[in-house]
Amino acid sequence: MPKYIFAYHGGKVPETPEEGQQVMARWEAWFSGLGAAVVDAGNPAGLSMTVSASGVAEGGGANPVSGYSLVTAGSMAEACEIAKGCPMIDDGTVEVAEAIDM
Repeated sequence: MPKYIFAYHGGKVPETPEEGQQVMARWEAWFSGLGAAVVDAGNPAGLSMTVSASGVAEGGGANPVSGYSLVTAGSMAEACEIAKGCPMIDDGTVEVAEAIDM
């Protein structure tokens, strides 16, 4: 079954420990609902840098990655449907890309 990268953009840091617990509970519930489709739950991303032929730029560009996950789905359309349930869409976006096996 094809694998899909969910690249998270945006989001916000919880303002209180209680809010942080609520956010984590939503992520855990979403991942639990996906079951075996979760290949790698991933992690949040820290400060990013953009490396190009002209050098290294801070900030990760116009829309830096804030985290990632790797899931399996039958098609790109199915992967996008899965992404619609992601808690990230409340404060950010989910970019979906097929991970091509080499």
